[in-house]
Amino acid sequence: MQLNDMIMISVDDHIIEPPDLFMGRMPAKFAGQEPRVARFENGDERWLMEGKKIASVGPSAVAGRNKAEMGVEPMRYEQIRKGCWDIDARIDDMNVNGVFASLNFSSMPGFAGERFFVGQDKELMLVLLKAYNDWHLEDWAGTHPGRMIPMALLPLWDIDLAVAEVERMARRGVNVVTFPEQPIAYGFPSIHSGHWDRLFAAITAQDMTVTIHIGTSGGTAQPPSLDSPADVGNTLINIQIVEPVADLLFSPILRKNPTLRIAMSEGCMGWVPFLKERADAAYRNHKFWTHQDLGGMLPSELLERHFLFCFHEDNFGLRIRHEIGITQIAWECDFPHCDSTWPRSPEQLWESVHDFPKEEIDLITHGNAIRFLKWDAFRHTPRDAATVGALRELARHIDVKPKSMGGQSPTRAMGALSTGDIRRFMIEAEQSLGRQVELL
Repeated sequence: MQLNDMIMISVDDHIIEPPDLFMGRMPAKFAGQEPRVARFENGDERWLMEGKKIASVGPSAVAGRNKAEMGVEPMRYEQIRKGCWDIDARIDDMNVNGVFASLNFSSMPGFAGERFFVGQDKELMLVLLKAYNDWHLEDWAGTHPGRMIPMALLPLWDIDLAVAEVERMARRGVNVVTFPEQPIAYGFPSIHSGHWDRLFAAITAQDMTVTIHIGTSGGTAQPPSLDSPADVGNTLINIQIVEPVADLLFSPILRKNPTLRIAMSEGCMGWVPFLKERADAAYRNHKFWTHQDLGGMLPSELLERHFLFCFHEDNFGLRIRHEIGITQIAWECDFPHCDSTWPRSPEQLWESVHDFPKEEIDLITHGNAIRFLKWDAFRHTPRDAATVGALRELARHIDVKPKSMGGQSPTRAMGALSTGDIRRFMIEAEQSLGRQVELL
C-alpha cells in the first residue's frame, strides 16, 4: 500500500457559516429575526443574534495562513479561505488534501448548538436550530452528495423537542447528532439524573451516533492561573475530554442503551489505556462502599463497547493502537483550525502508519468511521475514485501556498503570552469594534 492509495475520511472538521445561511429559511412570524453578520467600524465582522454579538466570524479559521502572522485573527470573511464557508471551495480544499468525506461541526451556534441553548426566546431558538439543520443537510451536505456526512444539532432545553428532532432528522437520512461534554454547564440535569433517558433511547432506536466535541461545556481547558503560559491551555485542550468519558462510563446511559455509539471528537487517544486500567481499579477497589453496579461489566468493557476516539496527531496512540482497540480509532483533519494538518494530512499520517498492515490503515483512515457513523461511503463515488491520489488529481489547480495578511502576529510584541494576556487581548479587541456599520 502507498500513500496515494489511502482513503481518508475526516470525522472532525468545522464550518464557518456563510452570512446568508438563514436567508429564506425563516417562517413569516420570525422574519427579520434571523442571525446576521454585521461589520463594525474597525472592519471586523461578527454574528448577531437577538440583537447581541454572539460570535466572531473566523477565529481559528486559519488553514492556509502564514503561521508567523497568526494571533487571534482572522475577523473577516475575506481573511479566511473560501473553503471555510463556501461548499464548492471546501470540496476543492478536501480534494487537494486527499480527504474523501468529512463530518463538520458548526461554529456560529457552537459545536453542539450551545448558543441556541442559552438564547432567550426559545421558540425562536427552535426555529433557528431546525433551519440550521435543514441548511446543513440540504446545502452543505447535499450539494456534493457523498462528500459530507450530515450531522444534526438538538434542542436540548426540551426533551420532547429534542426527541422530535432526532426522529425528524432520522427520517431525512441523518445518522449523527451532537451532545455537549457536560449538559450541566447550561443548567440542564446531569447525565446521571435519568432526565436524558428518553433522548438516548430515541437515538439508539434510530441507530444514530452521538458526537461529543471538546469545548462544548462552556469553554476549553482552564490553566491553573492567569499567569500560566497560553501553551498550558493549548496542551490540555484535548485531554480534557477524559472527564466526560469517565462520567459516561459510570452513568446509567450506557447500561440502558447497550448499542449506543459515542464518538469523542478531537480528544485523541493516547490516554485511553490508562483510563481503562484506572477505571477498572477504581470500580474493583471501591464498589463495596460506593455501591456502584455496572451490571456485570467492567468500565473498560463499556468503553470498548461504546466509544470511538478521534485524533489528528497522536503518534503514541497509534503505537499502542491495539491496547486502545484497533476498531475504536478514527482520523480527523480539524480543518480549518490551528491544529489542522491541512494541506498535508496524507503525508503527516502516512509517516506514522506506513508500516502498519493495510487492513489496519484502512480501519484508521476510513473503515471505523464508515461503520461507526453508519455512512454509505461509496454510494455516489467508486472506491478507486476516493483515494488520496485520485482526489489530488482533481485539485491540481488549487493554490495551497500560505497566505500573508501583510504583517506580523498582533501578539508578537507581547512576548511569551500568558493566559491572562490572551484574555486581555480579546477584551481589547471587543472594545475596539466601534459602532455597527452595516449588515452583510
